[in-house]
Amino acid sequence: MNETVVTVVGNVATTPVFRELPTGSVARFRLAVTARHRDRVKETWVDGHTNFFTVCAWRLLGANVMASVNVGDPVIVQGRLKVRNEERGGQQWMSADIDALAIGHDMSRGTSDFRRGGKRETAQAAQATQSEAAQGQRSPAESVGEPPFGAGADAVASPEPVFETQAVQVAPEPASVT
Repeated sequence: MNETVVTVVGNVATTPVFRELPTGSVARFRLAVTARHRDRVKETWVDGHTNFFTVCAWRLLGANVMASVNVGDPVIVQGRLKVRNEERGGQQWMSADIDALAIGHDMSRGTSDFRRGGKRETAQAAQATQSEAAQGQRSPAESVGEPPFGAGADAVASPEPVFETQAVQVAPEPASVT
């Protein structure tokens, strides 16, 4: 069967929602993708049209999304594109959905902290994140003092990460002549 696999770069537009379904758990969020182009006359970057996609992340990927992704985060989503036509209230609606195969933060626009987790730990983190969102508590990004996405230059930034390095000495390999 032929499927349309797409890779989309954009910003998380809505708070991810986690649900347990008979077919498995799923996290859903909307992704905003805005084309940009260079206006040579004005010598500035100009925003183009914005497309919105509904992203569905199933099972463990969905639990990881709930523990890692917040509104405004720049992400890269790879998955199967599905275009749906439906009728609501007598009107025809068309929507573009992506069944995600992989989701990650866009490292060209910021840093991220990867933590490998087991299935149980990730599912518990997803449930905790969902309950915090329901109670109106802050997102993880807000709790560590990072400025909200799109904040101006006056926003308080979190301190730069510190990377510890150790000097490693490697013995040179003897040259072999054949």
